[in-house]
Amino acid sequence: MKSTLIKIKTALIILVALAYQSAVMAQETLYPFSDKGKYGYINKSGKVVLPAQFEFAEKFYEGLAVVKQGGKRGFIDATGKMVIPAQFDQKTDGYFSDGLACVKQAGKYSYIDKTGKVVITPKCEHAYKFSEGMARLQIGLKFAYIDKTGTVVVKPEYDGGWDFKEGLARVKKNGKWGFIDKTGKVVIDFKYDETFEFSEGLANVRMGDDKSGKWGYVDKTGKVVIDMQFDRAFTFSDGLACIRIGDYKNGKFGYIDKTGKVVVNPVYTGAYFFNDGLACISTSPLVNGNLKDAKWQYIDKTGKAVITRGADYYADFYKGLAYVSYAGVLSYIDKTGKVVWSAAPAK
Repeated sequence: MKSTLIKIKTALIILVALAYQSAVMAQETLYPFSDKGKYGYINKSGKVVLPAQFEFAEKFYEGLAVVKQGGKRGFIDATGKMVIPAQFDQKTDGYFSDGLACVKQAGKYSYIDKTGKVVITPKCEHAYKFSEGMARLQIGLKFAYIDKTGTVVVKPEYDGGWDFKEGLARVKKNGKWGFIDKTGKVVIDFKYDETFEFSEGLANVRMGDDKSGKWGYVDKTGKVVIDMQFDRAFTFSDGLACIRIGDYKNGKFGYIDKTGKVVVNPVYTGAYFFNDGLACISTSPLVNGNLKDAKWQYIDKTGKAVITRGADYYADFYKGLAYVSYAGVLSYIDKTGKVVWSAAPAK
């Protein structure tokens, strides 16, 4: 009897330990890596959690990640278990968002839940991921939006359309861009020649053509809060937005705050968004609008260079790590520039 109780207690301890380990893995951020033509995942410290075994792998979203096996795409959980078999074709926006994923199989689009069950089968030429409870579809040559029941909420009447962000979607009609809400009501009129989505309460918009037009920022009422003055402007991220002064061949990039004040002077030949407090920039020479022998570094929000080792291409930080290439060797670095994982063999 005593021996049986000991065995039961031991089994319970093992079960609790396994449950704890699974819970930790589910909460831990995993990062895809490529090594010798196969993909796996590391954790934030650089430890290989899932060995390189997939033909392709993407980031985890809502607990599941898209991987490729046998030329098809499926979904794994954080333990590496294939919870939705690899059966889907080249994906559009295949990761999970709002609890559903957009997939393509035998030439047709559908939306599946996390069990792999098909819950929406739209009739369309193209389908895209859900964002804020709405998904855009291309029906013929027009764009429409459906809700999570599959009901068409915004009819196919727009020549262009993008995801809902912060309650609004940018759509194009008669050659101009404006914004609609989730009922389809136009809240910012069609008067812009180019726009991007709202981020941190502001959207970057352009008046005029792509050569001579100027960019500024509007709020959700359509009020211009930063005047049209930039030759290029990007969405806000981490409280700052990247802007360019000058044309694409010779212009320089810097950063502004939400008042429009330049906080990092436009001195860079290449620049990207701030993420995790750092932005990827380049000072490599421009030749006809292209960077020659480009090398990329990282600055903080004051413009101070914090990672000076030049990477082969730009890479944003994501939850504390950036996936870079040094002399052709793929590596993950932390925010100090320390390499936590590298595809290079140990020396």
